[in-house]
Amino acid sequence: MKKYKIAHIVTRLDFGGAQFNTLYTASHLDPARFDVSLLAGPGGTMENIPEDIAVNVIPELRRSINPFYDLKALFALALRLKDIKPDLVHTHSSKAGILGRIAARMAGVPFIVHTFHGFGFHPYQNPAVRNLYVMLEKYCATFSSALVFVSKSNMEYARSLGIGSSDRYNLIRSGIKLFRYPANADRRKILESLGADSRFTVNAEAASKAIVVSSIGNSKPQKNPADFIHAAAELVKKRPDLLFVFAGGGNELERFRKMVRDLGIEKQFLLPGWRSDSAEILSVSDIYAMTSLWEGLPRSLVEAFASGLPAVCYRADGVTDILADGVNGFSTEKKDIAGFTEKLGKVIDDPALRRKLASGAAETDLAEFDIDFMVRRQEELYLRLFEGVPS
Repeated sequence: MKKYKIAHIVTRLDFGGAQFNTLYTASHLDPARFDVSLLAGPGGTMENIPEDIAVNVIPELRRSINPFYDLKALFALALRLKDIKPDLVHTHSSKAGILGRIAARMAGVPFIVHTFHGFGFHPYQNPAVRNLYVMLEKYCATFSSALVFVSKSNMEYARSLGIGSSDRYNLIRSGIKLFRYPANADRRKILESLGADSRFTVNAEAASKAIVVSSIGNSKPQKNPADFIHAAAELVKKRPDLLFVFAGGGNELERFRKMVRDLGIEKQFLLPGWRSDSAEILSVSDIYAMTSLWEGLPRSLVEAFASGLPAVCYRADGVTDILADGVNGFSTEKKDIAGFTEKLGKVIDDPALRRKLASGAAETDLAEFDIDFMVRRQEELYLRLFEGVPS
C-alpha cells in the first residue's frame, strides 16, 4: 500500500474552527496511508497542539497584509515544500490559501487542495481590495486540483463569481465532536465561573430562573459582537432575569467590554474571554445568538443545535444551510439590529415557542458535521485525486 505525504498550510494557529479542524485532520488521517506535515505562521492563541503533529513554523507568514513579508513568506513556503516533497498540499484560511497554493505550484507539488472556511473578501470591504481578492482566488483556482466548501451558500457564491470549475467543487462540512453535545454541567457553577452577578448564582433556583443567551466567537469585525451587545441593551430594560454571554477573545475584546460598561449592562452582559468549556456554556444556555456579518458555516451554530438550543442569527452565508425559520430558530438580514432584537425578544418572552424551537434544534440532522466523518471525507478526496478519479 502506497503511503502519501500530505502538507497542510494554515496562516496561524489561533482559536477558530478552521484552525481546530486543520489540526484535527492532521492528527487523525489514517497513519497507514498518510504522512502529515503542518506549516503555519508564528504565534497564535491555540493551545494543546497534538504532540504527534510537528508544526513547521514559517516566520514570514503573518496574518496582516504586508507585501514585503508576503513575498518572503511565498518563497519560504516554496522552499519548505521542496524539502518536504509532499504528494498533496491542502491549504486553509485566506492568506495561506493564496500564498500556499502559489508556493505549492512553484515547488512542483502534484496535487493542490484548498478549503474555503469562508472567504477573505466580503461586501464591507473597499471594492478595489475585494476585487483583488476575487481575482487572486480565480487565479489560484485554475491550478487547484479540488476546492472544498463548508457550506452550500459559499459554494454557490463562488460559482456565481466564476471561482474555479464546478467539477472540482466538494462539500465537506466543518466538523465537531458530536458526542460531546449536549454536555452535562452544573448551571450555577458555570454561571459563577463566567463572572455572573450573584442574583444569578446565589443558589440553584436563582440560576434556573435566569434566561441565558449565549454567543461564541472572536471579537474581530467578522463576528460583529457590537450588534449583539446593542440588542441585549434593549432587551434587558424589561427583563432583569436575562443574562447574555459572549465567550471569545481577540484584539478588540477590551473595546467591547468598555461598550458594555458604557451602556450600563455589565451585570447582565458577560465577556469572559477565551474559554475551553464552550460545550458546557451551551449546555447551561437557553438560546444561542449570532450577529456575524460573513461566515463559512459557523461551527458554534452546529454546536448550539447539537446542544438543543434554538438560535437567532443574522442570515450570514452558511447559516441558512441548517437554520430553518420557525423550526429551530429565526434569522434576520445582516445589520438589521431592530429585526434581530425583535426576533430574539420573541423567543425570550414565549416559553412555548422556545420549547418548540429547542425541540427542532435537537432534531436537526447533523450527521455530516461529525468531525471524524469530516476526516474520512477528506481522505476519500485525497485518494480520488491520487487515483485519477474526478473530484
